[in-house]
Amino acid sequence: QVQLVESGGGLVQPGGSLRVSCAASGLALGNYAIGWFRQAPGKEREGVSCISSSSDIDYADSAKGRFTISRENAKNTVYLQMNSLKPEDTAVYYCVATWRRCRGFTGEAYPYWGQGTQVTVSS
Repeated sequence: QVQLVESGGGLVQPGGSLRVSCAASGLALGNYAIGWFRQAPGKEREGVSCISSSSDIDYADSAKGRFTISRENAKNTVYLQMNSLKPEDTAVYYCVATWRRCRGFTGEAYPYWGQGTQVTVSS
């Protein structure tokens, strides 16, 4: 059974940094593309970033230059380092997985989802 568990969310001040993690079980992480989506209250879900099994990386425009995705296959974990955080980054961040290649930022293209971790950017 595939399970994705996010951690590392919390409260951070504007301009601060946070790293969220996605620990995978039930699959060999090296064979999967792992992505991050987020959803803020009252807003539609949006893609943030994705890293393929061969470490090709995509970023949404909102994440470019501020967020960095990375993977550590030996630990079956993917990270999203978020810097220069803004209040509009406040959302529940979800880890997603699909076979091999990133599939853009359409949520339906990713069959596996975690439960999410809350990130709040506020002073």
